[in-house]
Amino acid sequence: MERQTTLEERFGQCPYATAQSLISGKWAVLILFYLEEGPIRFNELLRKMPKMTHATLSVQLKSLEGYGLVKREQFEAIPPRVEYSLTEIGKKFHPVIAAMETFGNEYIAQMDGGGKQ
Repeated sequence: MERQTTLEERFGQCPYATAQSLISGKWAVLILFYLEEGPIRFNELLRKMPKMTHATLSVQLKSLEGYGLVKREQFEAIPPRVEYSLTEIGKKFHPVIAAMETFGNEYIAQMDGGGKQ
């Protein structure tokens, strides 16, 4: 009988558990989606996120940065300017976002068409 393992134990070993961990934050997918448009400043990103607090966005960005999906760049200016962008590995998430959009649209169409299960 196979021993039960946690998601954390499978991180870095199982591709599904690893991907799920990387995007486990409530807003992670939307953040990655908006960063596909190119570098963006913190407050601009915050304005795009519905009902997200400053603290929550900060935590989510730090998490994505820690996983190597997002890059934070600080510019020497007064006031200091910080921009966030996708790393090379973060950019490879694009096909996943595109597939999620396709699925989401199909699901919405099914729900709108009375196909609720």
